[in-house]
Parts: sequence; structure tokens; C-alpha cells
Amino acid sequence: MTPELGVIEGFYGKPWSWEEREETIRFLAPHGFGFYIYAPKADPYLRRKWQEDHPAGIAGHLRALSRACRNASVRFGAGISPFEAYDFNDAAQRALARKLSFLDEVGVDDLAILFDDMRGDVPDLAKLQVAMVHWALERTKATRVIMCPSYYSDDPILDRVFGARPQRYLEDLGANLDPKVEIFWTGEEVISRQFSDGHLRRVGEQLRRKPFLWDNYPVNDGHRMSQYLHLRGFTGRPAMLAEATSGHAINPSLQPTLFRIPALTLADSYRLGADYSYGESFRKAAVDVLGEELGARVREDLLTLQDVGLDRLGDKEKVLRERYSKVDHAGAREIIAWLDGG
Repeated sequence: MTPELGVIEGFYGKPWSWEEREETIRFLAPHGFGFYIYAPKADPYLRRKWQEDHPAGIAGHLRALSRACRNASVRFGAGISPFEAYDFNDAAQRALARKLSFLDEVGVDDLAILFDDMRGDVPDLAKLQVAMVHWALERTKATRVIMCPSYYSDDPILDRVFGARPQRYLEDLGANLDPKVEIFWTGEEVISRQFSDGHLRRVGEQLRRKPFLWDNYPVNDGHRMSQYLHLRGFTGRPAMLAEATSGHAINPSLQPTLFRIPALTLADSYRLGADYSYGESFRKAAVDVLGEELGARVREDLLTLQDVGLDRLGDKEKVLRERYSKVDHAGAREIIAWLDGG
């Protein structure tokens, strides 16, 4: 049994190009990835400037991305973060109505309302967020609405950074949010090493619905994480998660070609179940994405690329540059760009 798999482009840092997004959609669709949600933190018109209209150029690219998804039989979605709108006054309502109308015109199947990465220690947080989601639910043409809570994990780092979470926050969301609205969840940690059936069932009881996994692997944004290329096959995601979740979205790495390697292994982990072997799946995926010769090279360098870190490469950096600088492949160019600090 496989849950609905997809990509939610929600990382910080240099965004993918529009061509890279379309290529990724076409590549992953035959492997069971059925949705793509555009929500990069580098798009200010979905975040800090969400009340402003998208420029015509970006709007045109979004329409093309929506068409690419339809052509690949993939659901297209967009995520909006309504910063500083908790009072949801008339101006904020007009701005959100305009944004929803724009996204309808672009052609979104999935609308994500994202309350992550903003202050959460405000009175009646769950009540305010539920009201905003319901307001959007009544006005969007999207056939699925997903919300991301301000506290989307048990991880105490969220309380340290965004304020202490309200008592019974998840329970209040679950009790009052329309049952057809899905809820994102990243697990026991913001970047979870693994997901357990017991944990997800507990969260499901609190939310009164199965959580929709927002999996922060293989994402490598931010100064610390961008020191590494996350390429290994997925582990700690047993196939039984399909019974405890309503979907599984992965947050991709900054390298769109290399990202496809671990993405393929996630599909394998569900398809093969108990027969899944993350090392063997990685080997096959590396060949599928990079070809025999380059895939073998990356496999040989996996420990260096994923575990050592840019700041500690030393003489290994020269070796990597020699190995990949003359290879005419997007994956090799991404490794060189990473070495260059990209």
C-alpha cells in the first residue's frame, strides 16, 4: 500500500528554475509522485508580500507550471503564508480573496495555507487559524485544502524560536477544523530521523484525522544543512506509514537533479515494503538519474558528499572537482555548484 506521494517545494535559498521544476515533475510522475506544491520561501508574494499581486512574469511561469502538471497527470498546488494577518481585517480579507482568485485562475488543485515560521504565542491561536482556513475554504476552487500549523512537530525548537505553543493547540485544531481539510505534520522533530506508527496514530487522534506528512528529507537549505548533499536512500519510513497518514510530501534539496535520487528510493520503500533495501535502492536510483558511470562515481563519493561537509573537505575538494568538472551532466554541474558555495 502506497500513500499519495508528492513534492512540496518549501525550502529557503536559491529556488529552482522554472525549467527544473517542470523537468522534475515529468521525471517523478511515472514513479508514483502525484502532486507538486509550489511554496518556495524565496517567493515573497506567497509569504512576506502575500498581500501584493504576483508580477506578470512570475504569473506566466506559474500558469506554465500548472499546465506541465496537468500534462503529466500530476496535481498542482500552491502554498500561501498569511503573515501578520491574525486580526484578519477587511484589507487582509480583500488581499487574500485576490490571491485566491489569482491561484484559481492559474489552476491550483491543492491550496496550502501555511502558518509555519511565524509567531505562535498569540491568544486563541487555533481559533484564529481555523477561521482563516474556513474563510479560504469557502472561496477557493481548489479541490483539496491543506493547512500547516504553527506547531507542526513535537520538536521543542519551535517553542524556543516562535514562542510557547498554546495548551491543547492540536486538539483545538482537530475539533474545530472542517474534517475535509488536511493538516501537515513533520513528525517528532522538524527534521525527523524516522516516523513511527505509534507517534503518528497519537497525532491523528489529536487532530481527528490522519496527518499529512511534510517530510524534511532530503532538504538541505540554511547555512548548516547546505554544507551537505542529501543523497542517501530514505530510511525510517516503513511502508506501514501508509495506513497512518493521508499523504507523504517531501521537501526537496536545492539540487533538482540530485534530489531525484532519494525521491525514487521513497517510492521503492513503499512499493517493496519489507523487501526494501535503502543501499540497493540508492544504487539503482543513482543509475536511473545519472547514468551508469556518473552514478557509480557518486556512489563511491557518497560518504564525502553527505557526511563530511563543505567546510571540512580539505584536499578532498580538489579530488571532487577533478572528478566532476569535466562531466557533461546536470547532476555533475550541481556538485560543482555546491563546491562553489551555491
